[in-house]
This record gives sequence, C-alpha cells and structure tokens, in this order.
Amino acid sequence: MLGSPPEQQRNRSVLSVSDLNREVKQLLEGSIPLLWVGGEISNFAAPSSGHWYFTLKDARAQVRCAMFRGRNRTVAFRPGNGREVLIRARVSLYEGRGEFQLIVEHMEEAGFGALMRQLEQLKARLQAEGLFDSARKKPLPFLPANIGIVTSPTGAAVRDMIQVLGRRYPAANIELWPVQVQGQGAAQQIADAIAKAGRSGRHDLLIVGRGGGSLEDLWPFNEEIVARALAACPIPTISAVGHETDTTVADLVADVRAPTPSAAAEIASANAAELLQTLEAVLSRLLRATRHLLRHLHQRVQISGNRIRHPREQLQNRAQHLDHLELRLRSAGQQHIRLRRQQLNAALRAFSHSHPEEDLKAKKEDLLQAGRKLERAMRTLLRQREGQLIHVGQLLHNVSPLAVLERGYAIVKDNRGNIVKRADSALLGQRLHTRLASGEFTAVVDKILE
Repeated sequence: MLGSPPEQQRNRSVLSVSDLNREVKQLLEGSIPLLWVGGEISNFAAPSSGHWYFTLKDARAQVRCAMFRGRNRTVAFRPGNGREVLIRARVSLYEGRGEFQLIVEHMEEAGFGALMRQLEQLKARLQAEGLFDSARKKPLPFLPANIGIVTSPTGAAVRDMIQVLGRRYPAANIELWPVQVQGQGAAQQIADAIAKAGRSGRHDLLIVGRGGGSLEDLWPFNEEIVARALAACPIPTISAVGHETDTTVADLVADVRAPTPSAAAEIASANAAELLQTLEAVLSRLLRATRHLLRHLHQRVQISGNRIRHPREQLQNRAQHLDHLELRLRSAGQQHIRLRRQQLNAALRAFSHSHPEEDLKAKKEDLLQAGRKLERAMRTLLRQREGQLIHVGQLLHNVSPLAVLERGYAIVKDNRGNIVKRADSALLGQRLHTRLASGEFTAVVDKILE
C-alpha cells in the first residue's frame, strides 16, 4: 500500500469538517458585500419558528435562501412558489450541511420594486432641480376660452372631460391632442403633444391625463420626458392621471393636480349656471343702485329748481341788501366819529394834566415837603448823636487817669518824664514831679521806704 513517509504525515495540518466550514463561511461573509439578486421562488417553507426558507432559481441555477423572522416582518406581500422577487442578501454558508446559502435582509416583488426605486430616484432628482416648487407654478385662467386636452381619444377619460365641460362651460372651445397613454412609446407621444400644444398658441389651458390603472399602466406619466415637457409648457397645465389615490410625477410637476379627469374638467371650467346666477345677482344689484341714484338725482334737481328765483325778485333782494348795507355803513361811521371824539377829549384832558407849569408846581411842593422831612430827620439824628456822645464821654471820663487822681491818687514822674511805679527805682536826692487832681508839684527824695 502506497503512502507518505511517516515524517511528512507528522508535519501535516489537518482541519476538521467543522473548522473547514467555519473558515469558508467567514471567508464568504467577509469578502462579498451585501448584494441584490433576482429570481423565482420555489420550495417555500414557513415553519412555526417564523423564519422563511426557500430556493431562488432561474433557468440555469438555484441557491438556497433563508430570511429570519425579524427581517420578513417588513415584507409587504406573502411570497409563494413561482413568484418573481428581488432580494437584498449577504452570502453565507450553512455550517451544519456545508451548503452555500443567502441570508435575505430585504424582499420585494421584482417588477414593482424596480419601478418604485426608479420612480423615487426620478422624484428626488426633479425635486432637487425645483420642478415641484409651488413658486414656479402658473395660476389658472378664470374663463379659458380655448382648452386643450392631451389624452387617449378612445378612453373613458376624454368622454368624461368633454361631458363635464359641455355641461358646465359650453362656451369653451375644446381641442383634443390624441396620444397613446400606456405601453411602449406612450411617454414620447405625450411629451410631444404637450410641447406642440404649448407652442401652438391656440390654448389658454392644457389638461394632460388618463383614467385609472395599475402602476405599469400609469408609468408613462412617471417618465422624465413627460415631466420636463410639463415644466417647459408656456401655458397653465392640469394633470389628471388615474384615480384620487394615484400620484404620478406629472401630478407633481403640473401647475395644478386634479384627482380625476372629471375633476380636472370642473377645475378648468366655470359653471355656466353659477355664472348666470352670479350675473343675475350683479345685474339686480346694479339696477337697484341705478334706481337709487336716479331718485337721488331727481331730488337734487327738485331742490335746485326750488332755489331758482325770478330775476326781478333777485334784483329786489339785491337792492334791499344794498340799502341795508348803506344803513349799516352810516351807523358804523357815526359810531366811529363818536368814538374818535371821546378819544380826543380824553387825550386833551391827559395833556392838560401833564402841562409843565402844573408839573413844576407839583415838583416844588414835593421838594418843600422833602426839605421839611430832611430837617426833621437831621434834628432827630443830631439829638441821637449828642446823647451817644455824652454817653461815650462819660465812659471815657470813668476810665480817664484824671478821674483816678480825683479820688486822691497822684502820678509821679522823673525828670525824663517816666512814671515811677516802684519806690526802689527812685534815688536819694532825686527830684521827682508829682501831679494831683488839681495842680502838680516837685519834691526831692530824702528817704526811701521799702
């Protein structure tokens, strides 16, 4: 039996099946990112655990898939065998059986999901460009004389719109732009019709729409070419696609969105009966206002007529008025003369009182009175000053040395005139002069007593 040498067998690194599957699983999950895969479901199983297990296949291959309970709760439909789906999954390996499999994170129906992603991407791009902004949308005309309709010539939508317009606003001129509203090439036809209708200059308003249908049926109105044609249209547009619950890109771009084609016709038209009723009400108010104005003018004419008088009567009134003015003028003149005379007399009296001789007499009398007042004041002041002088003289006499001498005291001076105040300052044989209250004498010191 052939075999490897024992030393080579000892140097081999042998993996178990579990280790191998684990390493392969880690390699797959770490090297392949999350991806999208489309195919048909088969062998679908949903055990009581809540997990889903199925096989995703196409014409040439298949792969096992598992979608766990926490993820499959977000799926909006119930998957089943034979159903085409689109999944987002990560690559993995079931270690227990060594089977390659996909762990599903998200699932959607294949056709619907792709369309919805495409639709959302287009909406985001057009919104970023400002095509949905209300500021760029044009107001609808109140009474459009010419209305264009871009739709299928054989559908129920065009019949409903024509019927509503004929009932509500028969005066409007309607022009149909027939197009294919679903299927291949429909979006291009719709966009071309919108552009031609806008350039024609024949319409005041354009309605673009169709009746209800599936997402695929309505898809031409979600095409970018139709959205840009609506945005570039020079006249106001109304989008009426499908039913009230359907919202397409055309609805978002158009100036006004109608929930149905019939509603679009109602929005575009004025109700003839309501307009007639409104006109009748306005006419009634106008007639009432006119009658009221005529009555008012008639009254004014009558009042003005009553005020008009015969020219003779007007001349008599004027003459009487002149006489009245003459009397008033004469009375006013006489009163003015009397007032001036009174003012003159008052001025003469004031002048006589202010004559210089009278003024001199008054001033002389004032001067005499002032002299007498001055004389009395001087005598009073002299008596006051004399009394003050006697008082001050008495005070001086009281403090005078002569007053002291009268009380028996004497002033002794030496031959230089200095007053001798102390006995020890005198000298024997010195001649001293002594003053008394009355007279003075000279003495010689013959003895000094201390």
